[in-house]
Amino acid sequence: MYILGISCYYHDSSATLLKDGKIIAAAEEERFTRKKHDNSFPENAINFCLDSEKININDINYVGFYEKPLLKFERVLFQHLHSFPKSLKTFLISMPSWLTEKLRIIRKIRKLGYKKDILFVEHHMAHAASAFLVSPFEKSAILIVDGVGEWTTLSYGLGKKNKITLLKQIKFPHSLGLFYSTITGYLGFKVNNSEYKVMGLSSYGDKTKKNPYYNKLRKIIDIKEDGSFNLNLEYFVFHHKNKMPSKKLCDLLGGPIKKKKHPLNKRHKDIAAALQMILEETLIRILNQVHKETKQKNIVLAGGVALNGVANGKILKKTAFKNIWIQPASSDSGTSLGVASYIYNVILNKKRNYVMENAYLGPEYHAGYIRYFLNNNKIKYSEFESDKDLIKKTAFLIKKNKIIGWFQGKMEFGPRALGSRSILANPLNKDMQDILNKKVKHREPFRPFAPVVCDEDVLTYFNADKPLQKPAEFMLMVYPIKKKFHKEMPSVTHVDGTGRLQVIKRKTNPLYYDLVKEFGRITKTPVLINTSFNIKGEPIVCSPEDAYRCMMGTGIDYMVIDKFLIKRQDNKKDIWDSKRLK
Repeated sequence: MYILGISCYYHDSSATLLKDGKIIAAAEEERFTRKKHDNSFPENAINFCLDSEKININDINYVGFYEKPLLKFERVLFQHLHSFPKSLKTFLISMPSWLTEKLRIIRKIRKLGYKKDILFVEHHMAHAASAFLVSPFEKSAILIVDGVGEWTTLSYGLGKKNKITLLKQIKFPHSLGLFYSTITGYLGFKVNNSEYKVMGLSSYGDKTKKNPYYNKLRKIIDIKEDGSFNLNLEYFVFHHKNKMPSKKLCDLLGGPIKKKKHPLNKRHKDIAAALQMILEETLIRILNQVHKETKQKNIVLAGGVALNGVANGKILKKTAFKNIWIQPASSDSGTSLGVASYIYNVILNKKRNYVMENAYLGPEYHAGYIRYFLNNNKIKYSEFESDKDLIKKTAFLIKKNKIIGWFQGKMEFGPRALGSRSILANPLNKDMQDILNKKVKHREPFRPFAPVVCDEDVLTYFNADKPLQKPAEFMLMVYPIKKKFHKEMPSVTHVDGTGRLQVIKRKTNPLYYDLVKEFGRITKTPVLINTSFNIKGEPIVCSPEDAYRCMMGTGIDYMVIDKFLIKRQDNKKDIWDSKRLK
């Protein structure tokens, strides 16, 4: 039995294919169109899913959609009518997409030639299913926190075997996700894109209650002891405009919305720190309430807020939960996985038979295709004699401070590069963070890089949860790096002494694991820098063509693609960004 899940028309469109309850393929549309956070109908992702099994659309038994469009349209109409006439301009801008696309999703799916059942699941239930039904837990508490679904912005409940019950919810316009996004916009970053930048920036600010912006921000969100909250809507305009902070919020925080051309200063850093403090405080209160009501030892999280690794790394220390699971594509892209799993396990009442052990669910390009691409484009390359040769040479190059584009196997599902579409570098070089930010990623200098470490070495270098938690394998947990290693690994140690690590197990990705180990053998430190194989403003690379273009437009020195090694300087005819790199 095949089930296809679809998520689209808001942000991070995606498709997921299940076969007899097991995830066979999943990918975001952005990886194919090269439009970051593409929200269009995921036709390319759907075609990839079908091609992965060599089937056509009518081999699919059920198609599932990640929300209920009519229910969401009801909220949008209420939102605009309630704010009329202030909302008139936004209403007129938003209606065409509703009338031509969002309310006509059935027609769009039928145009693919699909003639069978199309099922709709509420947005937060799709999130809940994406977290619980593929988790290793037979029974668990569930918490969903995002911007907004149809009406719901936060919900929690209980999962048991193949059943999910959502017990309580908070509804729009009161939203922890939209609160965080509003301040993201105020700080000059792009909403629904750069919240993780604010998380990184927060470490540079004052993370104590003496921070003056903590009390200022607490004026706009009323948090109860059980974690429930209300926003003071006088400080927001997202319910009737295409922006988020109000003039009153700007006055409260002591200045206008930051423009991109203006530098970040201490005030911006303190605002980010205060915001992160309030998010963590609220989440911990909510989680304590969830534990009190459900009395579970396990917790699963989903929704965009579940990507906040700084908060995630504190959950087990500050609550009574013993184990945590977060699905690697926990924001909207993961809801295609959720709706497909919900149809199979809940609607069809099939027993769960799948645990999501890794995120390697995307396209894979075999050596024959890659060789043809290289030869056809007259790209100079060499070929490794064996995996052992590949690992030794690559580790040696990294030790010599060469930056490596690492392209191996199936592309990752979700926002993090986990060793299939990664850029790897030397964490021992104190200048490597600046080199990567300036010459490769072309991004803000305050942004940290992730350390990748093998599972048996984690507790040597990090003050991590014991036992190790699965989300650390998906780069979703931030932990303190032990102080004695701060100077040893300067380019992965954030300003506050933490790292958003990725844990790797050999059974999950043996080539990647062996590379980290080999680097450790020749340097005595088995840790690498891992960052996503892309540049600022672009999605992670998908194909060899994407990867080669990215390499030739950045300061990446070499690319290890399957069993082939490409040196950037051997292909000067294709270097298109050399001036910027000088």
